[in-house]
Amino acid sequence: MDVGERIEAIFAGVGVTASLHVVDLDAVDVDAVDPDAVDRQVGVRADEQVVIASIFKILLVLEFARQVDAGQLDPTERVLVTAADRLGGWGLAGCADDAEVSLRDLAYFAMSVTDNTAADLLLRRVGPDLLPMLAAELGLTRTRVLGGPRELVELMLADVGARTEAEFARIFPTLPPERVRAMRVFDPAHTTSSTAREITRLLTLIWRDEAGPAAACAMVRTWMARQIFWTRLAAGFPPGVRVSGKTGTLPGLHLEAGVAEYPDGGRYAIAVFARADELTPRRIDVDLAMGEAARTAVEALRGE
Repeated sequence: MDVGERIEAIFAGVGVTASLHVVDLDAVDVDAVDPDAVDRQVGVRADEQVVIASIFKILLVLEFARQVDAGQLDPTERVLVTAADRLGGWGLAGCADDAEVSLRDLAYFAMSVTDNTAADLLLRRVGPDLLPMLAAELGLTRTRVLGGPRELVELMLADVGARTEAEFARIFPTLPPERVRAMRVFDPAHTTSSTAREITRLLTLIWRDEAGPAAACAMVRTWMARQIFWTRLAAGFPPGVRVSGKTGTLPGLHLEAGVAEYPDGGRYAIAVFARADELTPRRIDVDLAMGEAARTAVEALRGE
């Protein structure tokens, strides 16, 4: 089997359909007229439009870092996080009391633990209208940013007829699978979406200091390196390979984008977006398959 067939077999083994794109970010021509003619890449449904959920936070913190570098924002500016600001998920959403943090720490929480509350507050500060403009500037012509975490939650509540997150938590488990899959958050046309190829382009630009000032790109790389989740891309690579990443998760969707850096200097941008029929968000077999598929693609590029 060729590498594409081997990757398809990995995904089939855990019952998912996935799109994948992996590139040698030091060799790829991100502005090639014909992307399929580019050497040093592996793609499986790389141009399929897919929901990216929290992967959008890479663009968010990049815009924040660019504004900090330009002197438009003070990273130490304090933000009071109250009960009204909390959204579901990790991090600040779990606080019982008001918390005060800096803008810089909001960016850290948004990336390290995919904190929706932190991302929502940071998005308000940098300006939500700027993310589509940033995507266009970077040549991400198929990347659509339709609001942030709060808009995503509001869309989900509306689709199940819930008024609060607590009510949603009661209703959602009772819904039949076909009703869940019909929700707009799972439709790339109605929520934030992109393609695996465009996300590896974004990562390539960040790692090559071409997505903005070098200091801003370095900030994003630092935050991505501090992500705490390791069961997806990072799990697929041997010790000594540094994997920086950003996850995204919705019921049945297992997503991650990142960069694997080898001791010999090789650097590979990776995007893997898997969709399972089972709606449970915790599928360690799917997570591990994502890492295995990523490593398989990278090893093919390395001739291993």
